[in-house]
Amino acid sequence: MTLPFSIPTLQTDRLTLRAPQESDFPAMVRFFEGQRAGFMSPADRRGVWMYLMASIGHWALRGYGFYAVDTHQGDFIGRIGVIFNDGWPEPELAWHLFDGFEGKGYGLEAALAARADYHARISAKPLISMIAPANTRSIALATRLGAKFERSEPGTTRPYDIYRHPAPESLQ
Repeated sequence: MTLPFSIPTLQTDRLTLRAPQESDFPAMVRFFEGQRAGFMSPADRRGVWMYLMASIGHWALRGYGFYAVDTHQGDFIGRIGVIFNDGWPEPELAWHLFDGFEGKGYGLEAALAARADYHARISAKPLISMIAPANTRSIALATRLGAKFERSEPGTTRPYDIYRHPAPESLQ
């Protein structure tokens, strides 16, 4: 797939963060059919296709977005990046790890890379993560990333808590 704009590829010790592609679709459908997607807005197959298309469109409009995350062995393990959708208070560092890939430090490794890339290319302003209050795994990851609880919001469809990430200069 050739896009008329550039999406960076990031490398970490164990992961490659790359542009979303059509071949990601089946794994995304499986994710949204499972319990790990329970804290997100529900999506049927058509909705997942819209999420994939929106991921590419977000890059086109804003110059940043969700990366597809692969292990160096070639496993597509989730999506992590910075998104800023209409109606949101600020850009959000967000993540979705697929079944079987949680608890291995992949989320932390990929989120650190995506956050550093955003700060280097787009803005030094601290990011937020909007997390459902019952999503203890995401809260734990946000905390490992240095984010602090800031406030609760009612949301348009369900409540969420905002966790504020540290400013880039405090990440050194």
